[in-house]
Amino acid sequence: MTTPRRGRPGYDLESLLQVAVKLFNERGYDGTSMEDLSRKLGITKSAIYHHVPSKEELLRLAVDRALDGLFEVAASTDQLDGRAIDRLEHLVRGSVLVLADRLPFVTLLLRVRGNTKVERAALARRREFDRLVTDLVKQAAAEGDIRPDVDPAVTARLVFGMVNSLIEWYRPRRGSAAAEVADAVCKVAFEGLRTGS
Repeated sequence: MTTPRRGRPGYDLESLLQVAVKLFNERGYDGTSMEDLSRKLGITKSAIYHHVPSKEELLRLAVDRALDGLFEVAASTDQLDGRAIDRLEHLVRGSVLVLADRLPFVTLLLRVRGNTKVERAALARRREFDRLVTDLVKQAAAEGDIRPDVDPAVTARLVFGMVNSLIEWYRPRRGSAAAEVADAVCKVAFEGLRTGS
């Protein structure tokens, strides 16, 4: 009796997106073709087009996954009462958790340069998020909780530069849990590096 041969497993949109993001991060979006993607998946290009109309749509889905997570944290921050510094810390902590949870997607988002319509839209949403952070920094400075002698936009960029640097070294399987990393980022950003001597 012959055992029936199993064909390649099918791909749903989510698994297709995961592989596409991995390739985009390895080769760059511009350096990845649909042919590359079909070879990596072991399926035809037409099978990919069954799920998405274009490579650009894969990019849009990927960067939106990262941005949607960040804006969900921003929305939950808006719902909080209390001082701006506490809301800012909530936003930073939540952003680290989003980055850890959606690491390949956030990595891709941070590497887009505006070469396509999708990339330009993603950069516009990033600027909108940056404005939300800057506004919180301004509020915290006005409340006397952040030093007023550093420009709020610079402060926001420095804090989120630290958050965004996690894409370069954070690996979920090799080290601290995401919550521990979020704690460390918040301690450095909000308490500084000095010991209380």
